[in-house]
Amino acid sequence: MDPKLASIIEQVKVDIITPTQQRDNAKQQEEVSRSFISDTITVPTKEMFAYAVQASVGDDVYNEPSTIALEAHIAELTGKEAALFVSSGTMGNQLAIRTHLQQPPNSIICDVRAHINKYEAGGAAIHSGALQNALTPKNGHHLTLKDIEPHVVFGTDVHSAPTRIICLENTLNGTIMPQSDIIEIADFALKNGILMHLDGARLWHAAVETRTPIDELCAPFDSVSLCFSKGLGAPVGTCLVGPKAFIQKARWFRKIFGGGMRQTGVLAGSVAYALSHNFPLLPRVHALAKRLQAGLEELQVGILSPAETCMVFYDPSTIGVEYWEIIDRAAALPKPISLTGSRLVVHIQTSHEAVEDFLSLIRTLKEEKVQAGIVPSPVDSDGMRNVYVRATRPSTPTR
Repeated sequence: MDPKLASIIEQVKVDIITPTQQRDNAKQQEEVSRSFISDTITVPTKEMFAYAVQASVGDDVYNEPSTIALEAHIAELTGKEAALFVSSGTMGNQLAIRTHLQQPPNSIICDVRAHINKYEAGGAAIHSGALQNALTPKNGHHLTLKDIEPHVVFGTDVHSAPTRIICLENTLNGTIMPQSDIIEIADFALKNGILMHLDGARLWHAAVETRTPIDELCAPFDSVSLCFSKGLGAPVGTCLVGPKAFIQKARWFRKIFGGGMRQTGVLAGSVAYALSHNFPLLPRVHALAKRLQAGLEELQVGILSPAETCMVFYDPSTIGVEYWEIIDRAAALPKPISLTGSRLVVHIQTSHEAVEDFLSLIRTLKEEKVQAGIVPSPVDSDGMRNVYVRATRPSTPTR
């Protein structure tokens, strides 16, 4: 071999597998089981990999059989004509907005806490030239038609951007949007020529908790984005669903956005495994989240947003404890727990032990505050328990 070529070949070579990779992976899975940061951190299992590597090896820009089969299944599952596999929930949402909207000016209505408003880097403005009209629900839980209707922009006034899409999110901060309110908003939208998009990143949780079929939850919407890498534990992927012509155009925009992928069969295989084997685990996830809430309430910790599905938001100031104290002490445990701020996220790989260890830590911190005289004893001089007020709903961290 030519020495110069041999030198270049040597420079290009790389080995990313460490000598202790299997142990490292096992350690990572243990860490994930004790992390309440997000459900995006779940790791693929050996069983998932074993199934995924049997998938087809085509090119998704041209023809990828396993991915096509997954898209067909998701379209049928959601009751829509077609589906498109994309890399992330953000891409799914942004493709939907860009595909729905034609020539500006346009505006969209969404919840002020929505992912498309807070955590997609201004994508609607950048990709679609759209104004986001972000509303705060008056009931503190979810948007209703009474919230939305006064803010819809009609007509041809050159000073305004007409409302073209109403974007809802279900679940949002782990809370379920009532289907009756969704249908009322959708009926209004249909009568007024406004499109409906759903960020259904964790719609799987709503289906399990309400015992409502996926297609029924999706029926009021023109398009829906469903994630597989959050509650379901797949390593990568989202499907955008909608009418056939809409998905065909979205596929074009996916290519423009740089999202056209190649050998996605192994990813489709991972998703298929997650749908078949991980989706049934969600009832346990919800039960663990409710156990977290109940344990915190027993300790008189403030609950900012209850465990409707996989998340609990809490306020430890009611027992004289600050978030940073909990985060630091949890990280220093013999078996560390990972936390961030007010949000606790339970996922399919969360261990029961981690939940109980977290509650035990909160109990210890509370006892320390009582002993230091920072907060009153849980039982006052009359033998009555102190009353702790519920704080206001927090701003959620990113997914």
